[in-house]
This record gives sequence, C-alpha cells and structure tokens, in this order.
Amino acid sequence: MHTPKDSRTVMTDLVLPSETNPLNNLFGGELLARMDRAASIAARRHSRRIVVTASVNHVAFNRSVPVGSVVTVEAAVSRAFKTSMEIFIDVWIEDRFSGEKTKANEAIYTFVAVDDTGKPTEVPALIPETDLEIERFDAALRRKQLSLVLAGKLKPKDATELKAIFIDK
Repeated sequence: MHTPKDSRTVMTDLVLPSETNPLNNLFGGELLARMDRAASIAARRHSRRIVVTASVNHVAFNRSVPVGSVVTVEAAVSRAFKTSMEIFIDVWIEDRFSGEKTKANEAIYTFVAVDDTGKPTEVPALIPETDLEIERFDAALRRKQLSLVLAGKLKPKDATELKAIFIDK
C-alpha cells in the first residue's frame, strides 16, 4: 500500500512562444499533454507498472497561462481501484515579479496499469493521510460510480456512494 506522497509528481516548465495561441496564452492541448505526462509518472510510481491513459474525466481551464509563465503541474494518485487509478492534477502559475503561485487549472485523469502484453493488472491500494487526500479519495469512488452508471455498467440502485449524497439521514 502507498500514500499519495509516494506517487506525487511535480513538473515545472516555462511557456514558450511556440506553445501559445494568437492571444499569447498556452494552448489548451499543450497543457493537456503536460498534465498527461505528469499523471502518467504519478500512476507509474504508484503501480510500478506500465500505465495507459484510460480517460480524461475532468478538465477546468480556469485561468489562461501567458507566454513566459513558469507553470508547475502537480499530479498524485487520489485513489487506486483494482487495475485503475484516478490521478488528480493541479496546475499552478508563478507570478514572474513576486514569485507568488496561483492555481490556474485542475484535471482528473484515469490510468490503467497493464502488463507487458497490455492486459490490465492489479495495482496496490492507496492510503490517504491529509484532509485533502481523504476528500479526493472519497470523491473518487463517487466519480467512478457516476461514470459506470452513465456508461450502463452499473445500475443506479447499486451506486451506493452516489445514493448516499441524495438520501437524507
């Protein structure tokens, strides 16, 4: 079993002019690629296996990232299931004058661990420790159940974590 800190990946880079749109902000696709790389490393560190991107579950482009910005992408496994892992990604930009960091974007990716033939393989459990890790860990199961319900792979009546949100106690 691992803690999220075991898989945490931090990548810092500079936004170059060739990576920007006509408004001189980082292309969304370029940011997606950076997030995918950081998430891949986090998933691989947790599972110690080859990992593949299964889905991009959520992306929020809350702030533009101007050319010349220092961008830090932080990725950590928020929950491990049987063969899949949910990776939560935070994107920070650093003010070039004050050095202050501001959260610009976030995303949630799902990766699957595979063996050398590409067959899904089991991953170790995850033990959240901090309040934020516990919050993301708990929410990951609700997100997974919602995804399975929407895909027709889980009956709504069996989505216990989702039902718990809507049922008064």
